[in-house]
Amino acid sequence: MLILITLVMLNVWVIPADEVLSPNINLLEVLEKITTMEKRMESMENEMERLKTENKEQAEELMILNKTAVETNIKMDELMKQNQAPKVAFSASLLSSFGPQSVGPFHNGLHTLIYEYVFLNIGDAYDPNTGIFTAPVRGAYAFRVFSKAFGSPERDVTAGLFKNDQHIISTHGHQASGFISSSNGVSLLLEEGDQMKVNLYPGQWIFDDGEHHHSTFSGHLLFPM
Repeated sequence: MLILITLVMLNVWVIPADEVLSPNINLLEVLEKITTMEKRMESMENEMERLKTENKEQAEELMILNKTAVETNIKMDELMKQNQAPKVAFSASLLSSFGPQSVGPFHNGLHTLIYEYVFLNIGDAYDPNTGIFTAPVRGAYAFRVFSKAFGSPERDVTAGLFKNDQHIISTHGHQASGFISSSNGVSLLLEEGDQMKVNLYPGQWIFDDGEHHHSTFSGHLLFPM
């Protein structure tokens, strides 16, 4: 504003004195032009303020978009890692042939049970020829054992889950007659190459039916570590 007034004053000063008093000089017209210029300057200032505000808002929106992009990339990386992680799961029952049958008793120490009928074996970590599951990667695993047997005064159903040669948990049941069932489960940290198996204890037996699959051994990888 001060600049405009100064410019007008300079313009007036350069006008000869005789022309100032001349009827050709219209002071009202000059003042009107000054007012118009003031309004234009004010409009320009308002526009600059608007642009500043708009630029600030756009900068904030850009920061939000960048943050969202970073979070999305992190989630994508996590999903890719999950997809790349090995998928391991198995489930098998004791007998593959139809008809009820008892396995055992055995009297020469622990007997590794071979669960022949495979429902699922993703990752091929379970061997139906040996009854042994071998951990393909280091991670947390979950296992379940279900055991059924005829009731008998002389013997129980006692089958233990072993990690390598270390006893972890057992299924156990005893009654004089009828059918008895027992189940147990556990989650474990396994190293790559660790082996899991179910051993029948000496003098005990276990029952299955190839049609109804009463006695089963199952496990799966929860997550690698």
